[in-house]
Amino acid sequence: MEVINTGIDGVVIIEPKVFRDDRGYFFESFSQREFDEKVRPINFVQDNESMSSYGVVRGLHFQKPPYA
Repeated sequence: MEVINTGIDGVVIIEPKVFRDDRGYFFESFSQREFDEKVRPINFVQDNESMSSYGVVRGLHFQKPPYA
């Protein structure tokens, strides 16, 4: 994610890195680690978004401990 400072103290613009291909797109709209590092500590873990083109079925991913 790219964090852009504004002229207002404490207000930033966050631009996610969007990954596109023929199937659609995917991006991580929030990352706790990056936000803490680039903006300020906050309690919100992660948020993702994806959009698939017509006829595309995306797989589900499962991670079991210790990688969950």
